[in-house]
Amino acid sequence: MDAKLVLLPGDGIGPEILAQARRVLDAVGRSFGHQFDMSEHPIGGNAIDEFGDPLPQATIDVCRSCDAILLGAVGGPKWDDPTAKTRPEVGLLRLRQELGLFANLRPIRTFEELIDSSPLKRDVIAGTDILFFRELTGGIYFGDSGRRSHESGEAAYNEMVYSTGEVERIVRLAAQAAMERRGKLTSVDKANVLETSRLWRQVAERVVKDEFPTLKYDVVLVDAMAMHLISRPKDFDVVVTGNMFGDILTDEASMLPGSLGLLPSASIGSGGPGLYEPIHGSAPDIAGQNVANPLATLLATAMLLRHSLSLSAEAAAIEAAVDSVLKQGLRTRDIATGDSSVGTTEMGDAILNALS
Repeated sequence: MDAKLVLLPGDGIGPEILAQARRVLDAVGRSFGHQFDMSEHPIGGNAIDEFGDPLPQATIDVCRSCDAILLGAVGGPKWDDPTAKTRPEVGLLRLRQELGLFANLRPIRTFEELIDSSPLKRDVIAGTDILFFRELTGGIYFGDSGRRSHESGEAAYNEMVYSTGEVERIVRLAAQAAMERRGKLTSVDKANVLETSRLWRQVAERVVKDEFPTLKYDVVLVDAMAMHLISRPKDFDVVVTGNMFGDILTDEASMLPGSLGLLPSASIGSGGPGLYEPIHGSAPDIAGQNVANPLATLLATAMLLRHSLSLSAEAAAIEAAVDSVLKQGLRTRDIATGDSSVGTTEMGDAILNALS
């Protein structure tokens, strides 16, 4: 296979972790006989510094013409001024919208070797395997927002909007995934308070009933789900929810395997290139120190191979390599629990050795 891949290193630790992904992709290409044409382009804070725009038009254009996109991370304190005209995160939101990437897939799986790295009890989290589907281009992050005068000074507002079609397409994707896994789908909303959630619940129940009648389906309020994730996570298989709820719940769920540095994500749409990234941030406090954990990015690379290029064996090889280095006892600082640790490059070396 010949595939055109766009790499967006971004800010903070993004360039360091994406460098390891590039090495792994080169190795996979050599081993399996593929040619990956990889080019790097600006996004986020570095793009603001150079172009005054967190998502330059040239980056949009090359992303539209590629087979898949791999992102590092965006943002940092340098660009956190609330009065700034634009922010790094705006570039990522625009990219998702420009490419129609409405579904974010976030697998939450515990690793036996790292269970004791989690702050939660072993018997609670062992065996957890959840796949979150987060709606990505609607809801409060994309609704009307602004400020207006108020007798006390100012009032700020954000509007949450969901349409029937937006709910249908994300629930349908999640249900299809549940049918291929353990046959259980959970929808998370706040229908006791929000009108958007009442529509979400109505549409989701209809889609499941009409199109996936054999699924085991339940509905959980978002505040209850926040508790269930840390008290009985093994009860869940596929979870589907809106943009803001999914953002918060999946960050909470990162504590199940023990670190944000272990969790990948995929953002997909209806036929165009997918966007793959770790769910952690740019971690500017450790940028340039060669201590960042590249494993989430490498697992995101495996998702890219599987979902965008249909290279399941190649994806499984990367995932097996990650399992192998963890079984060997290799740990980056975030998951070392006081023991000796290896750096970003050293972990990349270990993955390459496992692949070979």
